Amino acid sequence: MRNNAITVSAVIPLYNGAPFIREALESVLGQTEPADEIIVVDDGSTDDGPAIVEEMALHHPITLLRKANGGQSSARNLAIRHTTCSHVAFLDQDDAWYEEHLEILKRPFTQGHTRRLSFVYGNLDLIDRKGRLFMQGCLSQIVSPQPKRSLGDCLRHDMFILPGATLASKQAMIDAGLFDERLSGYEDDDLFVRMFALGMRSIYLNVAVTRWRIYSGSTSYSPRMARSRMIYFGKLVEMFPDDPLIGLFLSRDAIAPRFLGLLTSEFMVASRSGDTERLLRTWGDIQQVIPAMSPKAQRRMRRVHPIVDATLLTPVRSLSRRAMRHVARDVLREQRELEDMHKWTGDKLKALLAPAAVTP
Repeated sequence: MRNNAITVSAVIPLYNGAPFIREALESVLGQTEPADEIIVVDDGSTDDGPAIVEEMALHHPITLLRKANGGQSSARNLAIRHTTCSHVAFLDQDDAWYEEHLEILKRPFTQGHTRRLSFVYGNLDLIDRKGRLFMQGCLSQIVSPQPKRSLGDCLRHDMFILPGATLASKQAMIDAGLFDERLSGYEDDDLFVRMFALGMRSIYLNVAVTRWRIYSGSTSYSPRMARSRMIYFGKLVEMFPDDPLIGLFLSRDAIAPRFLGLLTSEFMVASRSGDTERLLRTWGDIQQVIPAMSPKAQRRMRRVHPIVDATLLTPVRSLSRRAMRHVARDVLREQRELEDMHKWTGDKLKALLAPAAVTP
Protein backbone atom coordinates (compact mmCIF):
# COMPACT_ATOMS: atom_id res chain seq x y z
CA MET A 1 0.00 0.00 0.00
CA ARG A 2 1.32 3.42 -0.92
CA ASN A 3 2.22 5.64 2.02
CA ASN A 4 0.46 8.99 1.60
CA ALA A 5 1.79 10.55 4.79
CA ILE A 6 3.16 14.07 4.35
CA THR A 7 5.10 16.44 6.58
CA VAL A 8 4.30 20.14 6.73
CA SER A 9 6.42 23.19 7.38
CA ALA A 10 4.56 26.38 8.31
CA VAL A 11 6.42 29.36 6.81
CA ILE A 12 5.94 33.00 7.80
CA PRO A 13 7.97 35.82 6.17
CA LEU A 14 8.44 38.64 8.68
CA TYR A 15 9.16 42.28 7.92
CA ASN A 16 8.21 44.90 10.53
CA GLY A 17 5.23 42.81 11.56
CA ALA A 18 5.36 43.32 15.33
CA PRO A 19 1.65 44.26 15.66
CA PHE A 20 0.48 40.95 14.16
CA ILE A 21 3.17 38.25 14.35
CA ARG A 22 2.08 36.89 17.74
CA GLU A 23 -1.48 36.31 16.53
CA ALA A 24 -0.18 34.68 13.34
CA LEU A 25 2.06 32.28 15.27
CA GLU A 26 -0.64 31.47 17.80
CA SER A 27 -2.93 30.46 14.93
CA VAL A 28 -0.23 28.07 13.69
CA LEU A 29 0.36 26.66 17.16
CA GLY A 30 -3.37 26.12 17.67
CA GLN A 31 -3.90 23.74 14.75
CA THR A 32 -5.99 20.60 15.19
CA GLU A 33 -3.26 18.83 13.18
CA PRO A 34 0.01 20.55 14.13
CA ALA A 35 2.68 21.54 11.64
CA ASP A 36 5.81 19.41 11.78
CA GLU A 37 7.97 22.53 11.64
CA ILE A 38 7.44 26.28 12.04
CA ILE A 39 9.83 28.66 10.27
CA VAL A 40 9.77 32.44 10.55
CA VAL A 41 12.09 34.29 8.17
CA ASP A 42 13.10 37.76 9.40
CA ASP A 43 13.53 39.73 6.19
CA GLY A 44 15.58 42.57 7.71
CA SER A 45 12.99 43.88 10.18
CA THR A 46 13.70 47.09 12.07
CA ASP A 47 10.92 46.72 14.68
CA ASP A 48 10.32 44.33 17.60
CA GLY A 49 8.86 41.53 15.48
CA PRO A 50 11.94 39.25 15.66
CA ALA A 51 12.16 39.75 19.45
CA ILE A 52 8.53 38.58 19.79
CA VAL A 53 9.36 35.47 17.74
CA GLU A 54 12.45 34.78 19.88
CA GLU A 55 10.37 35.05 23.05
CA MET A 56 7.75 32.63 21.70
CA ALA A 57 10.50 30.26 20.51
CA LEU A 58 11.57 29.79 24.15
CA HIS A 59 8.32 27.90 24.75
CA HIS A 60 7.46 26.50 21.30
CA PRO A 61 9.35 24.76 18.46
CA ILE A 62 9.83 27.81 16.24
CA THR A 63 12.88 28.34 14.01
CA LEU A 64 13.86 31.94 13.27
CA LEU A 65 15.97 32.51 10.17
CA ARG A 66 17.48 35.92 9.46
CA LYS A 67 18.41 37.59 6.18
CA ALA A 68 18.91 41.03 4.69
CA ASN A 69 15.76 42.65 3.33
CA GLY A 70 14.92 41.23 -0.08
CA GLY A 71 11.16 40.83 -0.11
CA GLN A 72 8.65 38.05 0.54
CA SER A 73 9.77 35.99 -2.44
CA SER A 74 13.33 35.63 -1.19
CA ALA A 75 12.12 34.98 2.37
CA ARG A 76 9.79 32.19 1.24
CA ASN A 77 12.46 30.67 -1.01
CA LEU A 78 14.94 30.60 1.88
CA ALA A 79 12.46 28.68 4.02
CA ILE A 80 11.55 26.27 1.20
CA ARG A 81 15.21 25.42 0.67
CA HIS A 82 15.80 25.12 4.43
CA THR A 83 12.96 22.77 5.31
CA THR A 84 13.16 18.99 5.09
CA CYS A 85 9.36 18.68 5.12
CA SER A 86 7.57 17.41 2.03
CA HIS A 87 5.03 20.26 1.95
CA VAL A 88 4.89 23.94 2.84
CA ALA A 89 1.99 25.96 4.23
CA PHE A 90 2.50 29.71 3.95
CA LEU A 91 1.13 32.44 6.18
CA ASP A 92 1.61 36.20 5.89
CA GLN A 93 2.56 37.96 9.12
CA ASP A 94 -0.70 39.90 9.38
CA ASP A 95 -3.06 37.00 8.60
CA ALA A 96 -4.17 34.04 10.71
CA TRP A 97 -5.24 30.45 10.12
CA TYR A 98 -8.43 28.87 11.37
CA GLU A 99 -7.86 25.90 13.69
CA GLU A 100 -8.62 23.27 11.00
CA HIS A 101 -6.49 24.96 8.32
CA LEU A 102 -3.88 22.20 7.99
CA GLU A 103 -6.32 19.37 8.69
CA ILE A 104 -8.51 20.49 5.77
CA LEU A 105 -5.74 21.26 3.28
CA LYS A 106 -3.78 18.05 4.00
CA ARG A 107 -6.75 15.77 3.32
CA PRO A 108 -6.57 15.72 -0.52
CA PHE A 109 -2.85 14.91 -0.35
CA THR A 110 -3.26 12.04 2.11
CA GLN A 111 -6.27 10.58 0.28
CA GLY A 112 -4.13 10.39 -2.86
CA HIS A 113 -6.92 10.50 -5.47
CA THR A 114 -5.49 13.26 -7.72
CA ARG A 115 -2.54 12.55 -10.04
CA ARG A 116 0.38 15.01 -9.78
CA LEU A 117 -1.38 16.98 -7.03
CA SER A 118 0.92 19.91 -6.30
CA PHE A 119 -1.11 22.33 -4.21
CA VAL A 120 -4.42 22.61 -2.41
CA TYR A 121 -5.97 25.96 -1.59
CA GLY A 122 -9.04 27.20 0.22
CA ASN A 123 -11.31 30.19 0.58
CA LEU A 124 -10.75 33.14 2.91
CA ASP A 125 -12.66 35.28 5.35
CA LEU A 126 -11.87 38.99 5.14
CA ILE A 127 -11.06 40.79 8.40
CA ASP A 128 -10.05 44.37 9.25
CA ARG A 129 -7.02 45.61 11.14
CA LYS A 130 -8.64 44.81 14.52
CA GLY A 131 -9.56 41.30 13.42
CA ARG A 132 -13.26 42.00 12.98
CA LEU A 133 -15.00 39.88 10.33
CA PHE A 134 -15.75 41.89 7.20
CA MET A 135 -16.74 39.24 4.64
CA GLN A 136 -17.17 35.47 4.69
CA GLY A 137 -15.83 33.37 1.81
CA CYS A 138 -14.56 36.39 -0.09
CA LEU A 139 -13.28 34.36 -3.07
CA SER A 140 -16.90 33.52 -3.86
CA GLN A 141 -17.54 37.24 -4.34
CA ILE A 142 -14.61 37.87 -6.72
CA VAL A 143 -14.81 37.69 -10.53
CA SER A 144 -11.76 35.44 -10.84
CA PRO A 145 -13.14 31.86 -11.20
CA GLN A 146 -12.23 29.13 -8.75
CA PRO A 147 -10.96 26.56 -9.40
CA LYS A 148 -8.79 27.45 -12.37
CA ARG A 149 -9.55 25.17 -15.33
CA SER A 150 -7.58 26.80 -18.16
CA LEU A 151 -4.66 29.09 -18.87
CA GLY A 152 -7.21 31.68 -19.92
CA ASP A 153 -8.68 31.55 -16.39
CA CYS A 154 -5.17 32.01 -14.95
CA LEU A 155 -4.21 34.90 -17.23
CA ARG A 156 -7.44 36.83 -17.66
CA HIS A 157 -7.81 37.71 -13.95
CA ASP A 158 -5.69 37.95 -10.84
CA MET A 159 -5.35 34.36 -9.62
CA PHE A 160 -6.55 34.98 -6.04
CA ILE A 161 -4.78 31.81 -4.95
CA LEU A 162 -3.31 33.25 -1.77
CA PRO A 163 -0.25 31.54 -0.31
CA GLY A 164 -1.78 32.00 3.16
CA ALA A 165 -4.61 29.66 2.17
CA THR A 166 -2.41 27.16 0.30
CA LEU A 167 -0.57 23.94 1.07
CA ALA A 168 2.00 23.14 -1.62
CA SER A 169 4.46 20.38 -2.43
CA LYS A 170 8.04 21.51 -1.81
CA GLN A 171 9.37 19.54 -4.77
CA ALA A 172 6.68 20.87 -7.11
CA MET A 173 7.61 24.46 -6.23
CA ILE A 174 11.30 23.70 -6.77
CA ASP A 175 10.52 22.06 -10.12
CA ALA A 176 8.55 25.18 -11.15
CA GLY A 177 11.45 27.47 -10.23
CA LEU A 178 10.28 28.80 -6.82
CA PHE A 179 9.15 32.41 -6.30
CA ASP A 180 10.66 35.01 -8.63
CA GLU A 181 12.75 37.16 -6.29
CA ARG A 182 12.47 40.17 -8.60
CA LEU A 183 8.77 40.39 -7.75
CA SER A 184 7.32 42.22 -4.75
CA GLY A 185 3.73 41.69 -5.74
CA TYR A 186 2.26 39.11 -8.13
CA GLU A 187 4.93 36.64 -7.03
CA ASP A 188 2.25 34.15 -5.97
CA ASP A 189 0.31 34.55 -9.24
CA ASP A 190 3.56 34.04 -11.14
CA LEU A 191 4.45 30.79 -9.35
CA PHE A 192 0.99 29.26 -9.53
CA VAL A 193 0.62 30.12 -13.25
CA ARG A 194 3.93 28.38 -13.95
CA MET A 195 2.83 25.34 -11.94
CA PHE A 196 -0.47 25.19 -13.84
CA ALA A 197 1.31 25.47 -17.22
CA LEU A 198 3.62 22.59 -16.26
CA GLY A 199 0.60 20.34 -15.77
CA MET A 200 0.79 20.29 -11.99
CA ARG A 201 -2.66 19.67 -10.54
CA SER A 202 -4.41 21.65 -7.84
CA ILE A 203 -7.60 21.34 -5.81
CA TYR A 204 -9.76 24.20 -4.57
CA LEU A 205 -11.77 23.68 -1.39
CA ASN A 206 -14.59 26.18 -1.01
CA VAL A 207 -14.24 26.51 2.75
CA ALA A 208 -12.60 29.45 4.54
CA VAL A 209 -9.32 28.26 6.08
CA THR A 210 -7.64 31.63 6.62
CA ARG A 211 -8.47 35.07 8.00
CA TRP A 212 -7.13 37.56 5.42
CA ARG A 213 -6.47 40.96 6.93
CA ILE A 214 -7.02 44.01 4.72
CA TYR A 215 -6.29 47.47 6.08
CA SER A 216 -4.79 50.79 5.08
CA GLY A 217 -1.13 50.14 4.33
CA SER A 218 -1.47 46.39 3.74
CA THR A 219 -2.12 46.70 0.00
CA SER A 220 -1.07 50.27 -0.63
CA TYR A 221 0.46 51.44 -3.88
CA SER A 222 4.24 51.69 -4.04
CA PRO A 223 6.73 52.17 -6.88
CA ARG A 224 8.14 48.76 -5.96
CA MET A 225 4.75 47.12 -6.46
CA ALA A 226 4.29 48.99 -9.76
CA ARG A 227 7.66 47.76 -11.03
CA SER A 228 6.80 44.22 -9.98
CA ARG A 229 3.51 44.38 -11.86
CA MET A 230 5.24 45.31 -15.11
CA ILE A 231 7.94 42.68 -14.68
CA TYR A 232 5.16 40.15 -14.31
CA PHE A 233 3.36 41.52 -17.37
CA GLY A 234 6.54 41.13 -19.42
CA LYS A 235 7.02 37.57 -18.18
CA LEU A 236 3.49 36.58 -19.13
CA VAL A 237 3.73 38.02 -22.64
CA GLU A 238 7.05 36.23 -23.13
CA MET A 239 5.76 32.91 -21.77
CA PHE A 240 2.44 32.98 -23.64
CA PRO A 241 2.87 34.81 -26.97
CA ASP A 242 0.02 34.93 -29.45
CA ASP A 243 0.02 32.16 -32.05
CA PRO A 244 -2.19 33.14 -35.02
CA LEU A 245 -1.53 29.82 -36.81
CA ILE A 246 -3.60 27.96 -34.25
CA GLY A 247 -5.85 30.87 -33.34
CA LEU A 248 -4.48 31.23 -29.80
CA PHE A 249 -4.31 34.84 -28.57
CA LEU A 250 -3.60 34.69 -24.85
CA SER A 251 -1.60 37.92 -24.80
CA ARG A 252 -4.08 39.88 -26.90
CA ASP A 253 -7.31 38.56 -25.40
CA ALA A 254 -6.36 37.79 -21.79
CA ILE A 255 -3.10 39.35 -20.58
CA ALA A 256 -3.29 42.81 -22.20
CA PRO A 257 -6.94 43.53 -21.26
CA ARG A 258 -6.28 42.44 -17.68
CA PHE A 259 -3.31 44.76 -17.23
CA LEU A 260 -4.97 47.62 -19.09
CA GLY A 261 -7.84 47.37 -16.61
CA LEU A 262 -5.47 47.39 -13.63
CA LEU A 263 -3.44 50.31 -14.98
CA THR A 264 -6.51 52.33 -15.94
CA SER A 265 -7.78 52.08 -12.36
CA GLU A 266 -4.35 53.17 -11.12
CA PHE A 267 -4.34 56.01 -13.64
CA MET A 268 -7.73 57.29 -12.39
CA VAL A 269 -6.66 57.24 -8.74
CA ALA A 270 -3.37 59.02 -9.46
CA SER A 271 -5.07 61.64 -11.64
CA ARG A 272 -7.79 62.46 -9.12
CA SER A 273 -5.29 62.70 -6.26
CA GLY A 274 -2.84 64.81 -8.24
CA ASP A 275 0.01 62.35 -7.61
CA THR A 276 2.25 63.41 -10.50
CA GLU A 277 4.93 60.75 -10.05
CA ARG A 278 2.40 57.95 -9.85
CA LEU A 279 0.45 59.32 -12.81
CA LEU A 280 3.49 59.56 -15.08
CA ARG A 281 4.67 56.09 -14.09
CA THR A 282 1.27 54.56 -14.79
CA TRP A 283 0.94 56.32 -18.15
CA GLY A 284 4.37 54.99 -19.08
CA ASP A 285 3.33 51.49 -18.04
CA ILE A 286 0.22 51.73 -20.21
CA GLN A 287 2.50 52.39 -23.20
CA GLN A 288 4.17 49.04 -22.53
CA VAL A 289 0.83 47.23 -22.66
CA ILE A 290 -0.40 48.83 -25.90
CA PRO A 291 1.71 46.67 -28.30
CA ALA A 292 0.12 43.51 -26.85
CA MET A 293 -3.43 44.77 -27.42
CA SER A 294 -5.61 43.99 -30.44
CA PRO A 295 -5.09 46.16 -33.56
CA LYS A 296 -8.51 47.72 -33.00
CA ALA A 297 -7.63 48.66 -29.41
CA GLN A 298 -4.27 50.01 -30.53
CA ARG A 299 -6.01 52.29 -33.03
CA ARG A 300 -8.29 53.58 -30.30
CA MET A 301 -5.30 54.25 -28.07
CA ARG A 302 -3.50 56.12 -30.86
CA ARG A 303 -6.51 58.41 -31.22
CA VAL A 304 -6.64 59.32 -27.53
CA HIS A 305 -2.86 59.41 -26.98
CA PRO A 306 -2.48 63.11 -27.95
CA ILE A 307 -5.38 64.07 -25.66
CA VAL A 308 -3.85 62.29 -22.68
CA ASP A 309 -0.39 63.73 -23.36
CA ALA A 310 -1.78 67.26 -23.67
CA THR A 311 -3.96 67.21 -20.54
CA LEU A 312 -2.20 64.73 -18.25
CA LEU A 313 -0.63 67.30 -15.91
CA THR A 314 -2.95 70.24 -16.51
CA PRO A 315 -5.96 71.61 -14.59
CA VAL A 316 -8.19 69.89 -17.17
CA ARG A 317 -6.66 66.46 -16.61
CA SER A 318 -10.20 65.10 -16.29
CA LEU A 319 -10.09 64.99 -20.11
CA SER A 320 -7.26 62.47 -19.95
CA ARG A 321 -9.33 60.36 -17.54
CA ARG A 322 -12.28 60.41 -19.94
CA ALA A 323 -10.07 59.36 -22.83
CA MET A 324 -8.55 56.47 -20.88
CA ARG A 325 -11.94 55.40 -19.56
CA HIS A 326 -13.30 55.32 -23.12
CA VAL A 327 -10.56 53.00 -24.40
CA ALA A 328 -10.54 50.72 -21.35
CA ARG A 329 -14.34 50.39 -21.34
CA ASP A 330 -14.40 49.28 -24.99
CA VAL A 331 -11.50 46.84 -24.56
CA LEU A 332 -12.95 45.27 -21.42
CA ARG A 333 -16.41 45.03 -23.00
CA GLU A 334 -14.90 43.15 -25.94
CA GLN A 335 -13.09 40.88 -23.49
CA ARG A 336 -16.35 40.06 -21.69
CA GLU A 337 -18.07 39.37 -25.02
CA LEU A 338 -15.21 37.06 -25.99
CA GLU A 339 -15.49 35.22 -22.66
CA ASP A 340 -19.24 34.80 -23.18
CA MET A 341 -18.61 33.47 -26.67
CA HIS A 342 -16.07 30.94 -25.40
CA LYS A 343 -18.47 29.85 -22.67
CA TRP A 344 -21.31 29.46 -25.19
CA THR A 345 -19.05 27.47 -27.52
CA GLY A 346 -17.94 25.24 -24.65
CA ASP A 347 -21.52 24.63 -23.52
CA LYS A 348 -22.58 23.84 -27.09
CA LEU A 349 -19.67 21.42 -27.51
CA LYS A 350 -20.61 19.63 -24.28
CA ALA A 351 -24.20 19.31 -25.51
CA LEU A 352 -23.04 17.87 -28.85
CA LEU A 353 -20.78 15.32 -27.15
CA ALA A 354 -23.36 14.31 -24.55
CA PRO A 355 -24.93 10.86 -25.06
CA ALA A 356 -28.25 11.00 -26.82
CA ALA A 357 -31.29 10.52 -24.64
CA VAL A 358 -32.88 7.12 -24.94
CA THR A 359 -36.59 7.21 -25.67
CA PRO A 360 -38.44 4.53 -23.73
